[in-house]
Amino acid sequence: MMVMRAPRKTAAIALIVSLAVLAEPRSEARGQQVPPSLEPRHYVAQRTTQALTIDGHLDESDWHVASWTDSFIDIQGAGMPAPRHETRAKMLWDDGYFYVAVQLDEPHLWATLTERDSVIFYDNDFEIFIDPDDDTHEYYELEINALGTEWDLFLPLPYRDGGRAVDAWDIAGLRVGIALDGTLNDPSDTDRGWSLEIAMPWDVLEEVARHPGAPESGEVWRVNFSRVQWQLDASSGSYAKILDANTGTPLPEDNWVWSPQQAINMHRPEHWGFVRFDDAPAGTPAEQFEIGVDEPIRMALRELYYRQRAFLEQHGRWADSLSELGEIPGDAGSTRFAPRLEVTSSGWLLSASGPSGATIYLRHDSKTWTEQ
Repeated sequence: MMVMRAPRKTAAIALIVSLAVLAEPRSEARGQQVPPSLEPRHYVAQRTTQALTIDGHLDESDWHVASWTDSFIDIQGAGMPAPRHETRAKMLWDDGYFYVAVQLDEPHLWATLTERDSVIFYDNDFEIFIDPDDDTHEYYELEINALGTEWDLFLPLPYRDGGRAVDAWDIAGLRVGIALDGTLNDPSDTDRGWSLEIAMPWDVLEEVARHPGAPESGEVWRVNFSRVQWQLDASSGSYAKILDANTGTPLPEDNWVWSPQQAINMHRPEHWGFVRFDDAPAGTPAEQFEIGVDEPIRMALRELYYRQRAFLEQHGRWADSLSELGEIPGDAGSTRFAPRLEVTSSGWLLSASGPSGATIYLRHDSKTWTEQ
């Protein structure tokens, strides 16, 4: 019998969640029901062989040889305008930390928020999202502005599924370095940009990972990066957000990301990039990244999840059978797709066999997992 399983949590996380307050998600967290389409991006993070000084300057030799990610694109993906400014990231790791380096081209360096756990995306910012075990539940978010002000939070599950952001959660031991190439909050000149260097300790990130400590070589996590960029006016001698002439409110922010989300919504973890941690030293040849053979089945089940959500919105109930969800494709990529749907009093559970021989499960609250 299939079991409707509850999300796994450590005792510390469970205690924090019981005290959580609902965060007000911005427009990107309102959850348009768009089926997944494009393959997420991927990156091989190699080991650093030296001590990194976390100052934002990226001048260590391991940063020089580490590969850049693809340039960031609009959050909605293909067909959208290219970002006005370049953004790229690099990743390294060792036994103590996950390191992220970022270069953001920026002609107008601007930041105002100084209190930790402020809503940092009200400024221009850089954001990191991490789901260690790729189940779309229990993931981390970190936002940083050019002043170095941080907002770190934990999501037991996405907003679309009733998730409540836990502001009380902190990345203890987080190290952040920022280097500004220009003058902050000075509209009288043209700046060149800013760079960040971030070290996140495994002894915090392990809280909802598959196992304690650093990842094993070859382990894959889901990670994404986002850059929030507001349109600014400096005609008064200081920076201010440009207002819509009709509503008097700021123009919508731009959201530029590493791996496209196919919607203005960062809280769709199934679209985040794949990061594989490799024991190879930085700059040495690494084994080519390959997405897991079961991933097409996972994504096909995800499309049925979105159909179920649309069905609930239209009919006020979940579909009781697959036939109510429309035509079901007979394959996912080159793999036969034969999904099963179990409906209970508390929700529903989809499952399908993958080419690896494992069974992939996806629950009504979007949690997904695999069993051999």
